[in-house]
Amino acid sequence: MTYIPRLFPFVVVYREKMPARLSKFLQFIPCAALGALIIPGVFSSIPEMPQAAIFGIGFAFIYAWYKGGIIVPVLGSILVAYGVLLVN
Repeated sequence: MTYIPRLFPFVVVYREKMPARLSKFLQFIPCAALGALIIPGVFSSIPEMPQAAIFGIGFAFIYAWYKGGIIVPVLGSILVAYGVLLVN
């Protein structure tokens, strides 16, 4: 029963042409949602070493910006944060 209300917006949007500004706005929602969900957890995971979180996020952001993808930035940021923890 809940499938129909979930499907309805997709059917309506598919049939009508969305304005370009709205389409551009909707493209940023996944990035904003992921940022809102992930960043607070990153900084609260190691409160005594926020540098590890900053370097990890920095690596993920820079790599994803230039190369794209999701696996390498995530695994790389884990390794960078772990390296920072080992150094200190």
